[in-house]
Amino acid sequence: MKKSNYPGKFIVLEGLDGSGTTSQIEFLAEYLKRKKKKVHLTREPTQYLIGGLIRSWLTNDWKSTPECLQLLFTADRAYHLDKEIIPLLKKGVTVISDRYFFSTLAYGLWEIKDKEWLFNINKRFILPDITIFVDASPETCIERIEKDRFSVELFEKVEKLKKVRKGYFEVFKRFKNIYIIDGNKSIKDVSLDIKKLIKNKL
Repeated sequence: MKKSNYPGKFIVLEGLDGSGTTSQIEFLAEYLKRKKKKVHLTREPTQYLIGGLIRSWLTNDWKSTPECLQLLFTADRAYHLDKEIIPLLKKGVTVISDRYFFSTLAYGLWEIKDKEWLFNINKRFILPDITIFVDASPETCIERIEKDRFSVELFEKVEKLKKVRKGYFEVFKRFKNIYIIDGNKSIKDVSLDIKKLIKNKL
């Protein structure tokens, strides 16, 4: 992975499914806009063609190997960076993404034996300026999911989420500028913690 040297800041929020990252990127964007920053929100998998294939895989519409899924994530990410993220960073826009390659690695580690292959297919991508992991427990995540959604996706089961959380922390050992926020707090308190972190670091 390579450092981002663009004028704009690249911020990534990560977390287990149900941790609340989608709400938190919106709160963070509102905060930065009040600070007169130009902000763009995005997410992975994307809304582009390959992202649609990934979402349909996750909801069991079709199936293939874990390696196939990871290659789809990588292709989606390459397009995402080339067509959306990097052009905006070049213009000085702050880009906030709900997930990035960290989640791909964390979810992939527990079902793909060749870990180095998994890291290597992502090695050409830029690193975020700051990555925030909203660390909600798997039990809390499932409780939130069951409350807010009609269906539970592939990875959204407690035991699987425990493995994924472990995967995240294994991934984080390889990278800098990663900060852990207690995601078991209220949405408001998590938002305040994130804003405080961004203020201090950026």
